[in-house]
Amino acid sequence: MRQALEKVEVLSDRWYPLDYHPTQAELWNSTSRFNVVPAGRRSGKTEISGKRKVIIKALQGDPKYPDYNIFVAAPTFNQAKRIYWSDLKKLSPKHLIKRVRESGLSIEYIMGSTIQVMGMDKPERIEGSPWNHGVLDEYGNMKEQTWPEHVRPALADRNGTCDFIGVPEGRNHYYDLWKRTLSDDTGLWAGHHWISADILPADEIEQAKRDLDDLTYQQEFEGSFVLFAGMAYYNWNEKRNAQPWAQHYNPKGDLIFMLDFNVEPGVAAVAQEMRSYIPGQLAIVGKSTTAIIGEVYIPRNSNTIRVCNKLAEDWGEHKGNVFCYGDSTGGAGGSAKIAGSDWDLVKKVLFPVFGERLHFRVPAANPRERVRVNSVNSRLKNVLGESYLVVDPGKAPHVVKDFEGVRLIVGGTGDIDKKADPKLTHLSDAVGYYIHREYPVRRYVASTEKRFLKAA
Repeated sequence: MRQALEKVEVLSDRWYPLDYHPTQAELWNSTSRFNVVPAGRRSGKTEISGKRKVIIKALQGDPKYPDYNIFVAAPTFNQAKRIYWSDLKKLSPKHLIKRVRESGLSIEYIMGSTIQVMGMDKPERIEGSPWNHGVLDEYGNMKEQTWPEHVRPALADRNGTCDFIGVPEGRNHYYDLWKRTLSDDTGLWAGHHWISADILPADEIEQAKRDLDDLTYQQEFEGSFVLFAGMAYYNWNEKRNAQPWAQHYNPKGDLIFMLDFNVEPGVAAVAQEMRSYIPGQLAIVGKSTTAIIGEVYIPRNSNTIRVCNKLAEDWGEHKGNVFCYGDSTGGAGGSAKIAGSDWDLVKKVLFPVFGERLHFRVPAANPRERVRVNSVNSRLKNVLGESYLVVDPGKAPHVVKDFEGVRLIVGGTGDIDKKADPKLTHLSDAVGYYIHREYPVRRYVASTEKRFLKAA
């Protein structure tokens, strides 16, 4: 890698040196046309393949193509801009830049080459221009047709190359490409894999093991194509996670309402964060454990008003703050047709009961389904065997049924089977909105690349 960098006369301070890693060096020096890189999170794949390698290619260019074109893409435009734009500008030697277009996120160099940053939420954006090289980052989160129907044809005119990088996302189209590298004997395809523990400090890996369940850890930090199958909440264990914690309810503490707007059934879950140590539990003293101590379950002909009336009836005497979490979209039917959005209705019913003690923690958009499920599984049991989520089976029996009964769609990608039993998924979805908001699987990961790339 350093030999290649020496060919460039002047580099900015952003080109800090990296320690040698054999697989990363293999990727850097690869002569294969297509490189698939399912490496662990924060382990340098974007820094090497998506940033440094791209800059070097742009500066070297190709005599056959004065307008040497490179694209760097992520699943969405905003994501691509956040990951790449600032660093690509810092990595580019200023005296070799001809023009920077902030509106279009492109850098043009004096030798004629161009780097374009773009989102693949609309993969047809890649069409219309000939491309010499490209990077598809977080490829597992892109649409399946992005590569075969849009990107691959756009590379054909110039025999363009492409790197596919990102953490695996179950066994989807990214997995199919990885399998292709394993069976390829032509040299056209190459696979490069390394784990986060090779790069990240030991304390970061230890923290990851405390925050993640085993399968999620394997996927996120070992870059493994995990087969998600069977139970959605595979870390649920009745002996460990079904405990009578409602007896420790604090009427002056913070109370949590978790809502998923639905008609049949109408549901809500109720929880408190507790620090009590209960014999037989694996939770560490002083660590906050999410205790689900109540629920609302109205089997038929429900709506948001009925659910909230039941919450007010059951918990109206609560003296502490009440925080509402749930579905950002507000549901697709039922009560939303009565008067305003579902969240408007929640406020209309509950504000007269709790007043200024009522608070809302509703995201602008819902997390992806499997990311939310991963957060819940990591809370049920992490890699070290610690549990920080319990359900009182006497007070929230339908939450227990959800955790025991929700299944995944056959195929291993980790998507929930919503059609298997229409009565299930809604309560666990509600719990998941809260868990993912407060305990997301990636919450502890810092944003600074330099922190995680081993400096020489």
